[in-house]
Amino acid sequence: MNQPASAYFMEEQKAPNETHTLSVLVQNEPGVLARVIGLFSGRGYNIESLTVSETESQKHLSRITIVTTGTPDVIEQIKHQLDRMVPVYRVVDMTLAGRSIERELAMVKVRGSGEHRVEALRLAEAFRARVIDATNESFVFEITGASSKINQFIDLMRPLGLVEVSRTGVAAIGRGAEGM
Repeated sequence: MNQPASAYFMEEQKAPNETHTLSVLVQNEPGVLARVIGLFSGRGYNIESLTVSETESQKHLSRITIVTTGTPDVIEQIKHQLDRMVPVYRVVDMTLAGRSIERELAMVKVRGSGEHRVEALRLAEAFRARVIDATNESFVFEITGASSKINQFIDLMRPLGLVEVSRTGVAAIGRGAEGM
């Protein structure tokens, strides 16, 4: 028997969400970041991580690194809309480029004494986290690496007395001799 031609009877097919890291080269001028963020918030897109810094002071260029999640169609739409913005020079999907390095920095404060303190130091050494501040009651660790590594470290510190976390957001760069 033939299926009805109506869209009401079609099965809803939803593509899975993917996480992508986008590098956006923009003119370093007032209001550019607000316009880029406005594009995301105005359309209901989520930003999971955001890092911005001037990269070429002579040319007055800044690099915005955005980690966002969406279906492949939504990610494509975001890239096209960013590309059409006037102060945007280039948009590169670092996830699709494949040959990129992503890092994040976090400072993690842990309160504890006795065995918890010793265990926190042992785990910090295993994760190559550095102690950047220490008191009799707490440590502040500095850890860099992939976001997944930082998430694991934070999860292990929770039962040991995690107090607070401050993260920079993802910074990404392509491998090889070519620039963005």
